[in-house]
Amino acid sequence: MGGFVIGLDGGGTKTEVVVCDLQGNVLSQFKSGAININGETVSNVESNLKYIFEKIFSETGPSSECACTCVGAAGISNALARETLKAAIVSSGYSGRLIISGDHQTALHGALGKDVGIILIAGTGSICYGRNRHGIEHRTGGFGYLIDDEGSGYAIGRDMLSAIVRAYDGRGEATVLTDMVFSQLKINSVEELISYIYGKEINKRDIARLAPNLTGACINGDSAAMAISHKCSDELFKLVKSVVEKLDLYSGEIALSGSILTKDRYIGNTLTEKVSQEFPGLKCVCPKAGAAHGAAMMALEAAKQ
Repeated sequence: MGGFVIGLDGGGTKTEVVVCDLQGNVLSQFKSGAININGETVSNVESNLKYIFEKIFSETGPSSECACTCVGAAGISNALARETLKAAIVSSGYSGRLIISGDHQTALHGALGKDVGIILIAGTGSICYGRNRHGIEHRTGGFGYLIDDEGSGYAIGRDMLSAIVRAYDGRGEATVLTDMVFSQLKINSVEELISYIYGKEINKRDIARLAPNLTGACINGDSAAMAISHKCSDELFKLVKSVVEKLDLYSGEIALSGSILTKDRYIGNTLTEKVSQEFPGLKCVCPKAGAAHGAAMMALEAAKQ
């Protein structure tokens, strides 16, 4: 058996790497380029993976000492995406034992330090995932910004922009969000806003970057902002409720992860109150560690089997 395991969390813009020995002690951790097969070219993914493995093997030990590697990535429920990522890993030079898992699964392991419980993630996108003691899994959300991702940073940014244009043409009340967003984008009119939003280079992350303005607007008691905040917490609670009821997980822990839950006190606090009232046996907790560490723990468990 080799002397270490590798965990990779393939996010949308970067990859987080954790290397542990067979006792679970962290030997190395660093960040590198993206390996998201749905957002990067195959050649870029291969190049980034090659760098990652070369760095690990030069600093930690030869590939022959690696007992297992676990890669957590989004979109791998698509068989073609999974096989493409696997081929890219092999092409990069790694040929050892390999696990390719959903990033929500590695996130649960990292957040709770075990594979039983629930994790709710609300960042640019949103998803809830749970696993019970019988090994039954269920996930809600995570179907992408075009048809889902309610309660996410993208959804908040989109709803803020909607509130701004509704206020502009008289369908809604005036909102402080207008000045906040205009200031962030360095624009002065709704016409400029429309040009920005529908620009060819704008993507969902650009819209999600507007979301932090919501907290300040809520502090000012802005009615449009408060309505968006309540909608967000309601949608996130629906994700949780479905997982709880599907898996009969009425007690235990639910990890709250992602910037929307950790940085927006209105949404985070409101959601925690909703969970406590409806499911008093569930305790909302902060994640113990990230998804890359969870991937390393999954690799370690597999190596010991």
